[in-house]
Amino acid sequence: MGMSRGRGRDADTATGTGTGTDTGTTRVAVIGAGAAGLAAAKALLDEGLDVTVLERGSRPGGLWAGDEPGDGTDGGTDGGSPAYDSLHLNTSKGRTQFADFPMPERWPDFPSAALVAGYLAEYAEAFGVTGRTRFGAEVTSVRRAGAHWEVAVGGATETYDAVVVANGHNRDPKWPSPAYPGTFDGVQTHAHDYRSPEVFAGRRVLVVGMGNSAMDLAVDASYVSEGPVLLSARRGTHIVPKYLFGRPADATGGALAVLPWRLRQAVAQTALRLAVGTPERYGLPRPAAGLFQDHPTISDTILHRLTHGEVVARPGVERLDGGRVVFADGSAEPVDVIVWATGYRVTVPFLGPEWLGRDPEELPLYQRVFHLDEPTLAFVGLMQSTGAALPVVEAQARLAAAYLGGRYALPSPEEQRASVARARAAAVRRWGNRRPMMRVDFDRYVAALPREIRAGVRRASRGAAVHTPTTKAQASA
Repeated sequence: MGMSRGRGRDADTATGTGTGTDTGTTRVAVIGAGAAGLAAAKALLDEGLDVTVLERGSRPGGLWAGDEPGDGTDGGTDGGSPAYDSLHLNTSKGRTQFADFPMPERWPDFPSAALVAGYLAEYAEAFGVTGRTRFGAEVTSVRRAGAHWEVAVGGATETYDAVVVANGHNRDPKWPSPAYPGTFDGVQTHAHDYRSPEVFAGRRVLVVGMGNSAMDLAVDASYVSEGPVLLSARRGTHIVPKYLFGRPADATGGALAVLPWRLRQAVAQTALRLAVGTPERYGLPRPAAGLFQDHPTISDTILHRLTHGEVVARPGVERLDGGRVVFADGSAEPVDVIVWATGYRVTVPFLGPEWLGRDPEELPLYQRVFHLDEPTLAFVGLMQSTGAALPVVEAQARLAAAYLGGRYALPSPEEQRASVARARAAAVRRWGNRRPMMRVDFDRYVAALPREIRAGVRRASRGAAVHTPTTKAQASA
Protein backbone atom coordinates (compact mmCIF):
# COMPACT_ATOMS: atom_id res chain seq x y z
CA MET A 1 0.00 0.00 0.00
CA GLY A 2 3.02 2.24 0.23
CA MET A 3 2.04 4.17 3.36
CA SER A 4 5.02 3.55 5.64
CA ARG A 5 6.11 6.65 7.51
CA GLY A 6 9.02 5.10 9.37
CA ARG A 7 8.90 3.37 12.72
CA GLY A 8 8.18 4.84 16.11
CA ARG A 9 10.28 3.72 19.03
CA ASP A 10 12.35 0.68 18.19
CA ALA A 11 10.19 -2.34 18.94
CA ASP A 12 13.23 -4.61 19.00
CA THR A 13 14.51 -2.99 22.19
CA ALA A 14 11.33 -3.68 24.15
CA THR A 15 10.69 -6.76 26.23
CA GLY A 16 6.90 -6.53 26.21
CA THR A 17 6.74 -9.53 28.53
CA GLY A 18 4.53 -8.15 31.27
CA THR A 19 6.23 -10.42 33.78
CA GLY A 20 6.25 -7.93 36.63
CA THR A 21 10.01 -7.40 36.71
CA ASP A 22 10.82 -4.00 38.27
CA THR A 23 12.32 -2.17 35.32
CA GLY A 24 11.32 1.33 36.47
CA THR A 25 9.26 1.66 33.28
CA THR A 26 5.49 1.54 33.37
CA ARG A 27 4.32 -1.76 31.93
CA VAL A 28 1.01 -1.51 30.11
CA ALA A 29 -1.26 -4.22 28.72
CA VAL A 30 -3.40 -3.06 25.81
CA ILE A 31 -6.29 -5.44 25.25
CA GLY A 32 -7.27 -5.53 21.58
CA ALA A 33 -5.47 -4.72 18.34
CA GLY A 34 -8.29 -2.98 16.51
CA ALA A 35 -8.08 0.70 15.69
CA ALA A 36 -8.43 1.69 19.36
CA GLY A 37 -5.77 -0.73 20.61
CA LEU A 38 -3.32 0.19 17.87
CA ALA A 39 -3.73 3.91 18.57
CA ALA A 40 -3.29 3.28 22.30
CA ALA A 41 -0.13 1.23 21.79
CA LYS A 42 1.36 3.82 19.44
CA ALA A 43 0.73 6.66 21.91
CA LEU A 44 2.13 4.64 24.83
CA LEU A 45 5.26 3.79 22.85
CA ASP A 46 5.67 7.47 22.05
CA GLU A 47 5.80 8.06 25.83
CA GLY A 48 8.56 5.46 26.21
CA LEU A 49 6.42 2.90 28.04
CA ASP A 50 6.74 -0.89 28.03
CA VAL A 51 3.74 -2.00 25.98
CA THR A 52 2.25 -5.41 25.29
CA VAL A 53 -0.78 -5.67 23.01
CA LEU A 54 -2.92 -8.76 23.60
CA GLU A 55 -5.07 -9.70 20.59
CA ARG A 56 -7.16 -12.84 20.38
CA GLY A 57 -7.16 -12.85 16.57
CA SER A 58 -4.27 -13.51 14.24
CA ARG A 59 -3.81 -10.04 12.73
CA PRO A 60 -4.40 -6.39 13.57
CA GLY A 61 -7.42 -4.43 12.48
CA GLY A 62 -10.26 -5.57 14.74
CA LEU A 63 -13.65 -5.49 13.07
CA TRP A 64 -12.09 -4.27 9.81
CA ALA A 65 -9.84 -7.30 9.50
CA GLY A 66 -12.67 -9.70 8.69
CA ASP A 67 -12.85 -13.35 9.64
CA GLU A 68 -10.06 -15.89 9.47
CA PRO A 69 -9.84 -17.30 5.94
CA GLY A 70 -10.98 -20.90 5.70
CA ASP A 71 -11.94 -21.27 9.35
CA GLY A 72 -15.39 -22.57 8.45
CA THR A 73 -17.20 -20.41 10.99
CA ASP A 74 -18.79 -16.99 11.16
CA GLY A 75 -16.43 -15.92 13.88
CA GLY A 76 -13.11 -17.68 13.69
CA THR A 77 -10.26 -16.87 15.99
CA ASP A 78 -10.77 -13.19 15.25
CA GLY A 79 -13.84 -13.36 17.48
CA GLY A 80 -16.40 -12.81 14.73
CA SER A 81 -15.70 -9.63 12.81
CA PRO A 82 -18.94 -8.14 11.44
CA ALA A 83 -17.24 -6.94 8.23
CA TYR A 84 -19.13 -7.90 5.07
CA ASP A 85 -18.02 -7.88 1.43
CA SER A 86 -19.65 -4.57 0.48
CA LEU A 87 -18.59 -2.70 3.64
CA HIS A 88 -17.03 0.73 3.09
CA LEU A 89 -16.35 3.68 5.35
CA ASN A 90 -19.44 5.78 5.89
CA THR A 91 -17.31 8.76 6.92
CA SER A 92 -14.90 10.28 4.43
CA LYS A 93 -11.21 9.38 4.57
CA GLY A 94 -10.23 12.97 5.42
CA ARG A 95 -12.43 12.89 8.51
CA THR A 96 -11.56 9.28 9.40
CA GLN A 97 -7.79 8.91 9.09
CA PHE A 98 -5.32 9.07 11.96
CA ALA A 99 -3.64 12.49 12.14
CA ASP A 100 -0.26 10.75 12.39
CA PHE A 101 -0.88 8.51 9.39
CA PRO A 102 -2.93 10.03 6.55
CA MET A 103 -4.67 7.77 4.07
CA PRO A 104 -3.24 7.94 0.52
CA GLU A 105 -4.56 10.79 -1.61
CA ARG A 106 -5.20 8.39 -4.49
CA TRP A 107 -7.77 6.49 -2.45
CA PRO A 108 -11.49 7.09 -2.99
CA ASP A 109 -13.28 9.29 -0.47
CA PHE A 110 -14.97 6.24 1.08
CA PRO A 111 -12.50 3.32 1.08
CA SER A 112 -13.51 -0.33 1.31
CA ALA A 113 -13.13 -2.43 4.43
CA ALA A 114 -10.21 -4.25 2.79
CA LEU A 115 -8.36 -0.97 2.26
CA VAL A 116 -9.03 0.11 5.85
CA ALA A 117 -7.79 -3.25 7.17
CA GLY A 118 -4.58 -2.84 5.19
CA TYR A 119 -4.24 0.73 6.42
CA LEU A 120 -4.48 -0.37 10.05
CA ALA A 121 -1.95 -3.17 9.50
CA GLU A 122 0.51 -0.69 7.98
CA TYR A 123 -0.10 1.73 10.83
CA ALA A 124 0.80 -1.01 13.31
CA GLU A 125 3.96 -1.84 11.39
CA ALA A 126 5.04 1.77 10.81
CA PHE A 127 4.97 2.66 14.51
CA GLY A 128 6.41 -0.53 15.94
CA VAL A 129 3.13 -1.85 17.31
CA THR A 130 3.21 -5.15 15.41
CA GLY A 131 6.38 -6.21 17.20
CA ARG A 132 4.67 -5.50 20.53
CA THR A 133 1.57 -7.56 19.75
CA ARG A 134 0.87 -11.14 20.78
CA PHE A 135 -1.74 -12.65 18.50
CA GLY A 136 -3.91 -15.57 19.58
CA ALA A 137 -3.77 -14.15 23.12
CA GLU A 138 -7.29 -14.06 24.54
CA VAL A 139 -7.62 -12.27 27.87
CA THR A 140 -9.97 -14.10 30.21
CA SER A 141 -9.72 -11.96 33.34
CA VAL A 142 -8.22 -8.74 34.66
CA ARG A 143 -8.03 -8.15 38.40
CA ARG A 144 -6.34 -5.70 40.73
CA ALA A 145 -3.68 -7.25 42.99
CA GLY A 146 -2.11 -4.71 45.33
CA ALA A 147 -0.14 -2.19 43.30
CA HIS A 148 -0.51 -4.06 40.00
CA TRP A 149 -2.93 -5.66 37.59
CA GLU A 150 -3.03 -9.40 37.03
CA VAL A 151 -4.04 -10.31 33.49
CA ALA A 152 -4.96 -13.93 32.72
CA VAL A 153 -4.01 -14.99 29.19
CA GLY A 154 -4.17 -18.56 27.95
CA GLY A 155 -3.96 -20.12 31.39
CA ALA A 156 -1.04 -17.94 32.52
CA THR A 157 -1.10 -14.82 34.67
CA GLU A 158 0.90 -11.73 33.73
CA THR A 159 1.49 -8.62 35.81
CA TYR A 160 1.25 -5.02 34.61
CA ASP A 161 1.24 -1.53 36.09
CA ALA A 162 -1.68 -0.42 33.95
CA VAL A 163 -4.30 -1.83 31.60
CA VAL A 164 -5.86 -0.14 28.58
CA VAL A 165 -9.14 -1.76 27.53
CA ALA A 166 -9.63 -1.49 23.77
CA ASN A 167 -11.69 -4.58 22.97
CA GLY A 168 -14.39 -2.77 20.97
CA HIS A 169 -18.14 -3.10 21.29
CA ASN A 170 -19.38 -4.36 17.91
CA ARG A 171 -18.92 -8.09 18.41
CA ASP A 172 -21.75 -9.23 20.71
CA PRO A 173 -24.98 -9.20 18.65
CA LYS A 174 -28.08 -7.76 20.28
CA TRP A 175 -31.26 -9.63 19.41
CA PRO A 176 -34.79 -8.35 20.11
CA SER A 177 -35.52 -8.70 23.81
CA PRO A 178 -38.08 -9.81 24.65
CA ALA A 179 -38.46 -11.81 21.45
CA TYR A 180 -41.44 -11.02 19.27
CA PRO A 181 -44.45 -13.25 19.90
CA GLY A 182 -45.25 -16.13 17.60
CA THR A 183 -43.12 -18.59 15.67
CA PHE A 184 -41.31 -18.25 12.39
CA ASP A 185 -40.83 -21.05 9.86
CA GLY A 186 -37.98 -19.43 7.95
CA VAL A 187 -34.42 -18.44 8.81
CA GLN A 188 -33.56 -15.77 11.38
CA THR A 189 -30.07 -14.29 11.40
CA HIS A 190 -28.27 -11.26 12.79
CA ALA A 191 -26.49 -8.67 10.65
CA HIS A 192 -23.30 -9.65 12.48
CA ASP A 193 -23.25 -12.93 10.54
CA TYR A 194 -23.81 -11.47 7.08
CA ARG A 195 -20.96 -11.61 4.56
CA SER A 196 -22.32 -11.66 0.97
CA PRO A 197 -25.75 -11.45 -0.73
CA GLU A 198 -25.76 -14.99 -2.21
CA VAL A 199 -27.52 -16.19 0.95
CA PHE A 200 -30.57 -14.15 -0.07
CA ALA A 201 -30.81 -15.35 -3.69
CA GLY A 202 -34.41 -16.20 -4.61
CA ARG A 203 -35.70 -15.62 -1.09
CA ARG A 204 -38.16 -13.16 0.38
CA VAL A 205 -36.14 -11.01 2.78
CA LEU A 206 -37.06 -8.78 5.70
CA VAL A 207 -34.39 -6.54 7.26
CA VAL A 208 -35.25 -5.08 10.67
CA GLY A 209 -33.37 -1.93 11.62
CA MET A 210 -32.46 1.53 10.36
CA GLY A 211 -28.71 1.71 10.92
CA ASN A 212 -25.90 1.65 8.40
CA SER A 213 -25.66 -2.14 8.35
CA ALA A 214 -29.43 -2.50 7.86
CA MET A 215 -29.33 -0.21 4.83
CA ASP A 216 -26.30 -1.91 3.30
CA LEU A 217 -27.83 -5.36 3.75
CA ALA A 218 -31.19 -4.31 2.34
CA VAL A 219 -29.48 -2.85 -0.73
CA ASP A 220 -27.29 -5.93 -1.24
CA ALA A 221 -30.21 -8.32 -0.85
CA SER A 222 -32.42 -6.31 -3.23
CA TYR A 223 -30.30 -7.33 -6.21
CA VAL A 224 -30.82 -11.06 -5.66
CA SER A 225 -33.98 -11.51 -3.59
CA GLU A 226 -37.38 -12.69 -4.72
CA GLY A 227 -39.43 -9.52 -4.86
CA PRO A 228 -38.54 -6.33 -3.04
CA VAL A 229 -36.69 -6.42 0.26
CA LEU A 230 -38.83 -5.31 3.19
CA LEU A 231 -37.18 -2.79 5.52
CA SER A 232 -38.86 -2.55 8.92
CA ALA A 233 -38.29 -0.14 11.79
CA ARG A 234 -40.29 1.27 14.69
CA ARG A 235 -38.18 4.41 14.89
CA GLY A 236 -37.03 6.58 12.03
CA THR A 237 -33.62 8.07 11.43
CA HIS A 238 -32.17 10.70 9.16
CA ILE A 239 -30.71 9.34 5.93
CA VAL A 240 -27.61 11.30 4.91
CA PRO A 241 -26.09 10.61 1.47
CA LYS A 242 -22.34 10.28 1.31
CA TYR A 243 -22.16 13.31 -0.96
CA LEU A 244 -24.01 16.60 -0.60
CA PHE A 245 -23.61 19.32 -3.20
CA GLY A 246 -20.67 17.51 -4.79
CA ARG A 247 -18.61 17.02 -1.62
CA PRO A 248 -18.46 14.37 1.12
CA ALA A 249 -21.38 15.13 3.41
CA ASP A 250 -19.17 15.28 6.51
CA ALA A 251 -16.65 17.69 4.94
CA THR A 252 -18.22 20.77 6.52
CA GLY A 253 -18.36 19.28 10.01
CA GLY A 254 -15.15 20.88 11.24
CA ALA A 255 -16.15 24.33 10.04
CA LEU A 256 -19.56 24.11 11.73
CA ALA A 257 -18.12 22.76 14.99
CA VAL A 258 -17.66 26.27 16.37
CA LEU A 259 -21.45 26.72 16.38
CA PRO A 260 -23.74 25.48 19.18
CA TRP A 261 -25.07 22.08 18.23
CA ARG A 262 -28.66 23.33 17.94
CA LEU A 263 -27.55 25.88 15.33
CA ARG A 264 -25.46 23.23 13.55
CA GLN A 265 -28.54 21.03 13.55
CA ALA A 266 -30.71 23.68 11.92
CA VAL A 267 -28.13 24.39 9.21
CA ALA A 268 -27.48 20.72 8.46
CA GLN A 269 -31.15 19.71 8.45
CA THR A 270 -31.99 22.52 6.03
CA ALA A 271 -29.19 21.44 3.67
CA LEU A 272 -30.28 17.81 3.90
CA ARG A 273 -33.93 18.62 3.22
CA LEU A 274 -32.98 20.69 0.17
CA ALA A 275 -30.70 17.96 -1.19
CA VAL A 276 -32.72 14.78 -0.68
CA GLY A 277 -35.95 15.59 1.14
CA THR A 278 -37.22 13.97 4.32
CA PRO A 279 -37.23 10.25 5.20
CA GLU A 280 -41.03 10.28 5.03
CA ARG A 281 -40.79 11.11 1.34
CA TYR A 282 -39.31 7.65 0.83
CA GLY A 283 -41.89 5.88 2.98
CA LEU A 284 -39.63 5.64 6.03
CA PRO A 285 -40.72 6.52 9.57
CA ARG A 286 -40.29 10.10 10.68
CA PRO A 287 -37.18 10.50 12.85
CA ALA A 288 -38.00 10.80 16.52
CA ALA A 289 -35.33 13.44 17.06
CA GLY A 290 -33.41 15.99 15.05
CA LEU A 291 -30.15 15.48 13.20
CA PHE A 292 -27.15 15.22 15.57
CA GLN A 293 -29.46 13.91 18.32
CA ASP A 294 -29.27 10.36 17.06
CA HIS A 295 -26.72 8.64 14.87
CA PRO A 296 -27.77 9.24 11.25
CA THR A 297 -27.63 6.54 8.62
CA ILE A 298 -25.09 7.27 5.88
CA SER A 299 -26.11 5.81 2.53
CA ASP A 300 -26.42 6.88 -1.09
CA THR A 301 -27.83 3.62 -2.37
CA ILE A 302 -30.78 3.01 -0.03
CA LEU A 303 -32.68 6.04 -1.36
CA HIS A 304 -32.12 4.84 -4.92
CA ARG A 305 -33.45 1.35 -4.16
CA LEU A 306 -36.45 2.76 -2.28
CA THR A 307 -37.44 5.08 -5.13
CA HIS A 308 -37.21 2.17 -7.57
CA GLY A 309 -39.35 -0.12 -5.41
CA GLU A 310 -36.58 -2.68 -4.92
CA VAL A 311 -36.67 -1.97 -1.17
CA VAL A 312 -40.02 -1.26 0.46
CA ALA A 313 -40.45 0.35 3.87
CA ARG A 314 -42.62 -1.37 6.48
CA PRO A 315 -43.52 -0.35 10.05
CA GLY A 316 -42.29 -2.19 13.11
CA VAL A 317 -42.82 -5.91 13.57
CA GLU A 318 -45.87 -6.88 15.64
CA ARG A 319 -45.54 -10.68 15.66
CA LEU A 320 -44.30 -13.71 13.74
CA ASP A 321 -46.84 -15.99 12.11
CA GLY A 322 -45.31 -19.11 10.58
CA GLY A 323 -44.25 -18.11 7.07
CA ARG A 324 -45.45 -14.53 7.50
CA VAL A 325 -44.51 -11.46 9.50
CA VAL A 326 -47.29 -9.24 10.83
CA PHE A 327 -46.49 -5.54 11.13
CA ALA A 328 -47.71 -2.88 13.54
CA ASP A 329 -50.22 -1.50 11.00
CA GLY A 330 -51.91 -4.92 10.73
CA SER A 331 -50.45 -5.78 7.32
CA ALA A 332 -48.67 -9.10 6.81
CA GLU A 333 -46.09 -10.29 4.30
CA PRO A 334 -44.68 -13.73 3.42
CA VAL A 335 -41.00 -13.86 4.44
CA ASP A 336 -38.29 -16.52 4.11
CA VAL A 337 -35.42 -14.76 5.90
CA ILE A 338 -35.41 -12.19 8.71
CA VAL A 339 -32.19 -10.26 9.27
CA TRP A 340 -32.11 -8.55 12.65
CA ALA A 341 -29.88 -5.49 12.20
CA THR A 342 -30.51 -4.53 15.80
CA GLY A 343 -27.06 -3.55 16.97
CA TYR A 344 -24.67 -4.85 19.59
CA ARG A 345 -24.36 -5.14 23.34
CA VAL A 346 -21.42 -3.53 25.09
CA THR A 347 -19.48 -6.30 26.79
CA VAL A 348 -16.13 -6.39 28.54
CA PRO A 349 -16.05 -10.08 29.48
CA PHE A 350 -12.71 -10.06 31.29
CA LEU A 351 -13.65 -7.39 33.87
CA GLY A 352 -15.92 -8.04 36.83
CA PRO A 353 -18.83 -5.93 38.11
CA GLU A 354 -16.57 -4.31 40.71
CA TRP A 355 -15.07 -2.39 37.78
CA LEU A 356 -17.98 -2.26 35.32
CA GLY A 357 -20.98 -1.86 37.61
CA ARG A 358 -24.27 -3.32 36.44
CA ASP A 359 -24.01 -2.12 32.85
CA PRO A 360 -20.85 -1.22 30.88
CA GLU A 361 -22.92 1.26 28.85
CA GLU A 362 -23.36 3.30 32.03
CA LEU A 363 -19.75 3.10 33.17
CA PRO A 364 -18.64 6.57 34.33
CA LEU A 365 -15.21 7.47 32.99
CA TYR A 366 -13.36 10.76 33.29
CA GLN A 367 -13.11 12.17 29.77
CA ARG A 368 -14.48 8.77 28.62
CA VAL A 369 -11.01 7.34 29.36
CA PHE A 370 -10.12 6.97 33.05
CA HIS A 371 -11.86 4.74 35.58
CA LEU A 372 -12.92 6.92 38.49
CA ASP A 373 -11.73 4.45 41.13
CA GLU A 374 -8.39 3.54 39.55
CA PRO A 375 -7.04 5.57 36.60
CA THR A 376 -4.45 2.94 35.70
CA LEU A 377 -7.48 1.17 34.26
CA ALA A 378 -8.12 3.20 31.10
CA PHE A 379 -10.54 2.70 28.22
CA VAL A 380 -9.99 3.65 24.59
CA GLY A 381 -12.96 3.32 22.27
CA LEU A 382 -15.74 2.82 24.82
CA MET A 383 -17.80 5.65 23.35
CA GLN A 384 -20.37 6.43 20.68
CA SER A 385 -19.29 9.29 18.44
CA THR A 386 -21.32 11.49 16.10
CA GLY A 387 -18.49 11.06 13.58
CA ALA A 388 -15.63 8.75 12.72
CA ALA A 389 -14.02 6.58 15.40
CA LEU A 390 -10.32 6.76 14.50
CA PRO A 391 -9.64 10.41 15.39
CA VAL A 392 -11.56 9.91 18.63
CA VAL A 393 -9.56 6.88 19.75
CA GLU A 394 -6.35 8.61 18.67
CA ALA A 395 -7.17 11.55 20.97
CA GLN A 396 -8.17 9.22 23.81
CA ALA A 397 -4.96 7.24 23.38
CA ARG A 398 -2.82 10.35 23.70
CA LEU A 399 -4.63 11.34 26.88
CA ALA A 400 -4.19 7.90 28.47
CA ALA A 401 -0.53 7.82 27.44
CA ALA A 402 0.14 11.29 28.83
CA TYR A 403 -1.11 10.14 32.24
CA LEU A 404 0.63 6.77 32.25
CA GLY A 405 3.81 8.46 31.00
CA GLY A 406 3.83 10.66 34.08
CA ARG A 407 3.54 14.12 32.54
CA TYR A 408 -0.20 14.69 32.95
CA ALA A 409 -1.97 14.99 36.31
CA LEU A 410 -5.65 14.25 36.75
CA PRO A 411 -7.88 16.68 38.62
CA SER A 412 -9.11 15.70 42.06
CA PRO A 413 -11.53 12.76 42.35
CA GLU A 414 -14.31 15.20 43.25
CA GLU A 415 -13.64 17.29 40.15
CA GLN A 416 -13.57 14.17 37.98
CA ARG A 417 -16.94 12.98 39.25
CA ALA A 418 -18.47 16.43 38.82
CA SER A 419 -17.17 16.55 35.24
CA VAL A 420 -18.68 13.14 34.47
CA ALA A 421 -22.03 14.20 35.95
CA ARG A 422 -22.08 17.37 33.84
CA ALA A 423 -21.22 15.44 30.67
CA ARG A 424 -23.95 12.90 31.31
CA ALA A 425 -26.57 15.57 31.98
CA ALA A 426 -25.65 17.35 28.74
CA ALA A 427 -25.83 14.06 26.83
CA VAL A 428 -29.28 13.27 28.21
CA ARG A 429 -30.51 16.69 27.14
CA ARG A 430 -29.24 16.09 23.63
CA TRP A 431 -29.58 12.34 23.05
CA GLY A 432 -32.06 11.21 25.66
CA ASN A 433 -31.51 8.03 27.64
CA ARG A 434 -29.93 5.94 24.86
CA ARG A 435 -26.35 5.37 26.01
CA PRO A 436 -25.89 8.92 27.33
CA MET A 437 -22.73 8.03 29.25
CA MET A 438 -21.02 6.86 26.06
CA ARG A 439 -22.01 9.72 23.75
CA VAL A 440 -19.49 12.24 22.45
CA ASP A 441 -19.78 15.04 19.91
CA PHE A 442 -17.02 14.20 17.43
CA ASP A 443 -15.61 17.66 16.67
CA ARG A 444 -16.02 19.08 20.16
CA TYR A 445 -14.52 16.03 21.85
CA VAL A 446 -11.54 15.67 19.52
CA ALA A 447 -10.75 19.35 20.08
CA ALA A 448 -11.27 19.15 23.85
CA LEU A 449 -8.87 16.30 24.69
CA PRO A 450 -5.66 18.11 23.62
CA ARG A 451 -6.78 21.02 25.82
CA GLU A 452 -7.30 18.57 28.66
CA ILE A 453 -3.77 17.25 28.22
CA ARG A 454 -2.37 20.79 28.40
CA ALA A 455 -4.45 21.46 31.53
CA GLY A 456 -3.12 18.26 33.12
CA VAL A 457 0.47 19.19 32.29
CA ARG A 458 -0.10 22.54 34.04
CA ARG A 459 -1.56 20.72 37.04
CA ALA A 460 1.54 18.54 37.15
CA SER A 461 3.81 21.61 37.00
CA ARG A 462 1.98 23.00 40.03
CA GLY A 463 2.73 19.84 41.98
CA ALA A 464 -0.36 17.71 41.41
CA ALA A 465 0.31 13.97 41.66
CA VAL A 466 1.33 12.19 38.46
CA HIS A 467 1.53 8.49 37.76
CA THR A 468 4.73 6.51 38.17
CA PRO A 469 4.97 2.77 38.95
CA THR A 470 6.83 3.54 42.18
CA THR A 471 4.27 6.10 43.33
CA LYS A 472 1.42 3.69 42.66
CA ALA A 473 3.15 0.89 44.53
CA GLN A 474 3.83 3.09 47.53
CA ALA A 475 0.27 4.37 47.51
CA SER A 476 -1.04 0.81 47.57
CA ALA A 477 1.33 -0.41 50.26
